[in-house]
Amino acid sequence: MDPATAAEQAVKHEGTRVLATLIRLTGDMSLAEDAVQDAVVRALETWPQDGVPDNPRAWLTVTAKRRAIDLIRREIRRPEKEAEAMSLLDPAPEPDEVVRDDLLRLIFTCCHPALAPEAQVALALRTLGGLSTVEVARALVVSEASMAKRLTRAKQKIEQERIPYQVPDSGELPERLASVAATIYLIFNEGYSASTGADLQRHSLTREAIRLARLLTELMPDEATALGLLALLLLQDSRRASRLDAQGNPVLLPEQDRGTWDRAQIKEGVELAGAALKRTPHVPNAYAVQAAIAACHALAPSYAQTDWDAVISWYDVLLTVHETPVARLNRAVAIAERDGPVPALKLVDEISGLESYPWWHATRAELLRRLDRPDEARTAYDKAIALGLSVPQSAHLRRRADDLPA
Repeated sequence: MDPATAAEQAVKHEGTRVLATLIRLTGDMSLAEDAVQDAVVRALETWPQDGVPDNPRAWLTVTAKRRAIDLIRREIRRPEKEAEAMSLLDPAPEPDEVVRDDLLRLIFTCCHPALAPEAQVALALRTLGGLSTVEVARALVVSEASMAKRLTRAKQKIEQERIPYQVPDSGELPERLASVAATIYLIFNEGYSASTGADLQRHSLTREAIRLARLLTELMPDEATALGLLALLLLQDSRRASRLDAQGNPVLLPEQDRGTWDRAQIKEGVELAGAALKRTPHVPNAYAVQAAIAACHALAPSYAQTDWDAVISWYDVLLTVHETPVARLNRAVAIAERDGPVPALKLVDEISGLESYPWWHATRAELLRRLDRPDEARTAYDKAIALGLSVPQSAHLRRRADDLPA
């Protein structure tokens, strides 16, 4: 690997966690973002010549902290700013925090109840999840313009109402858990199936999401949301080795080599899903139910032997606790496998709100293909591709469209 690429990858891997640390130290998101950005620029200028340091995160943190001090000192006319700069130069001993990991701690901090839940998740994904505005918009199934406005309004509200970047105490954690879990889940999803770029999978994101989910489970071991989330991520990630062929093309579930699936992850995921479901016997937890669906696939000896009755039953349960258009779309896909494309297409066409979601069009395309309606299928493939996908996904759909009869 050439020095410039090594430097770029090191910065990309460590930058988000450095930002989390700077936000904690400064209590100011804008200041932290500016300081970390300057540190990143300096790293990309110097590391290709000097080599990547043994501890890139420490280098970036020290450099960003020095830059933050310089930025604060520009306003040194105000006594409180001088005190702020001195606190960074000679920080007081940190209190014994409930949440010890910087990144998880800052996700909890971003998920402040003064912000709307969707704004909490969007802000955490954009600032600490390492996702672009486009990726956050696609994760939350809204337009890029709407997401940009949502992020701007959230930051303005934080500034205008002086919402503090303070880590909540243990009593405040449960009310923030739903947004924190959603953030971790969407970070994983972007890593599992990237919405943009040259790669289908972004392993750095999936690894980080699983790490955060484990920390969340350790922090709140009796919460079904934490247990169900970790179960779902492990079961999904267990298929990682089989999802690409030697050329980097997507391999769909029916063709995947189940011998390469990670059985240890599957075992742990199934056990966690069971524990989560036991904790919510009357109103099942949505993550636990999704983990149960993933377990149905993970435990099936082959695709043909998948228990579609069980999968559909679990989707019916999911819709009682987490009714979303995407959940309905996924249920329709299962219906297609059990009952055929005719009832499935009817269900898909009844779903509203997914016209800008490429996988709604891609699902229609596959069903229309099975119904021997090639012209309509080709149009649906084209619409899915036009809405923007990662390079491997777009190429896969283009091959499917080109294989249709003229």
